[in-house]
Amino acid sequence: MVRLFDYLKETPSQTAGPYVHIGMTPNLYDINGVIAEDLGKSVVSDGVKGERITVKGRVIDGGGNPVFDCVVEIWQADANGIYNSPSEHRAGVDPNFVGWGRQAAGANGEFSFETIKPGAVPAPGGGFMAPHITFWIVARGINIGLMTRMYFSDEQEANGKDPVLGKARMIGRENTMIGRRDGDTVTFDIYLQGENETVFLDA
Repeated sequence: MVRLFDYLKETPSQTAGPYVHIGMTPNLYDINGVIAEDLGKSVVSDGVKGERITVKGRVIDGGGNPVFDCVVEIWQADANGIYNSPSEHRAGVDPNFVGWGRQAAGANGEFSFETIKPGAVPAPGGGFMAPHITFWIVARGINIGLMTRMYFSDEQEANGKDPVLGKARMIGRENTMIGRRDGDTVTFDIYLQGENETVFLDA
């Protein structure tokens, strides 16, 4: 007996598909009964420690058009630089901070997360990485999710020592990874292609 999956392989046209944003956030699109609440809807709970901020921006394609059918996820440490993760070996994670969020982009490619400013986290080999939030983007036409980081414009000294941001600086593209801080709002636009393409990282 020959099974289909033994010889049918993925083709280049088989991507995440045009409905990935609906499948990952069904309740947002009035598809009820799949899950009680869309995963990643809330990043913080009452009593969370740290400085509350709003991180917002847009996802834009190579032609300058908003990408409305994509999903944006964020991953970050808490205010003390500790991750809410099973692989975190340090104690003291804030129980009121999930550290992960997910949103489907709006009609104009926009997203907005209510979170806290993360603390610095240890860097491989010693020292610390500058405070940052990791972004993951998936959409129609993207075979593998794109990952990048957002650093903070008010952390110039720490940014100057960050090893990952330093590599982007070597090619003159560090500004594509810097979120512009204005009060308690940080704006971070993500360009998938083109002249202003955001630096994306290997997982």
